Amino acid sequence: MDGLLRQSDEDVRLWCPSMQEVTEVVHSLGTHDPALPPPGPFPHSGSMLKSAASPRWSEQQDTPREAALDISLSCICKFLTLCALAQPGTYTDRHLLGLMELLCRASLDVGLRLLPKTDLQQLLLLLLENIREWPGKLRHLCCTLSQASDHHHNLLALVQLFLDVTSRSRQLRSQLSLLIIARLLGRQEMLPLWQEKAQLSSLSQLLSLMRPSSLEQYLGSETLPLGWEKQPKASAQLDHKVCYLCHSLLTLAGVVVSCRDIAPDQRGELQLLCMQLDCHISTHIRESPQAMHWTKLKDLAAQTYIRWQELLAHCQPQAQHFSAWKAV
Repeated sequence: MDGLLRQSDEDVRLWCPSMQEVTEVVHSLGTHDPALPPPGPFPHSGSMLKSAASPRWSEQQDTPREAALDISLSCICKFLTLCALAQPGTYTDRHLLGLMELLCRASLDVGLRLLPKTDLQQLLLLLLENIREWPGKLRHLCCTLSQASDHHHNLLALVQLFLDVTSRSRQLRSQLSLLIIARLLGRQEMLPLWQEKAQLSSLSQLLSLMRPSSLEQYLGSETLPLGWEKQPKASAQLDHKVCYLCHSLLTLAGVVVSCRDIAPDQRGELQLLCMQLDCHISTHIRESPQAMHWTKLKDLAAQTYIRWQELLAHCQPQAQHFSAWKAV
């Protein structure tokens, strides 16, 4: 910072930390999560990070754990933002991807779930813009982040770290959301998720699998023992899990659509999505005063349907535009 503020004609080379140094600083906060690699030879390798749930951090003695961790990560992000602004070419694309992965994983600490992440969000936007081989690195980044956790809540939180304010962040939000939906539903290798013109049709096929009854069968076979239907407590827990998962999936589906510029030739695909949403989700949600979580999900489905209908209203077929112009 002294180098930035000093007025001089001499060529001042500012110091920027390496990936190894950033990793060591993150470890100095007290993380014991195996998902974060131990300090070692540079460069950082994404293969060292295995899928895990939220990191766990050691307790701080002087201040509450959440406040200490929030302040520390905020300072790290502010300094890295300064480095990325002052010397945008310091980090290679591989280093930028590794840095985003490291910070995104650190942000999943349960102690940070209710705290704002403004500094991290601003840094992530800047790091995205500094990637040289874009969109060539988009696929690698999406694949890496989609494996950062096994829980849909964490994966949705990662998507929401990237603000919908730049072209690159919109691309990442849309592609990452679609990839996460396919992974959670076990269809990651069965659909053309990377073909831009086929993404809405892929989402339509995935939306048909988001029916609560289908999710109940899927989760029941994966997590519950045989005969769980006769256990009221297990059945109630599964009911909440199904609603929770469907809420995350529908939120991600909304991100996929809202981040795209719907062309007139894609209007039919968006109409089909609206039909799928109403047919497979809205009509299958059972509301009752004893199950307000389902009411919340139905509200989300209704809001999503309205947003998609608004997009349809602004995306008229080309023939209608031509006829209106000709009439004038």
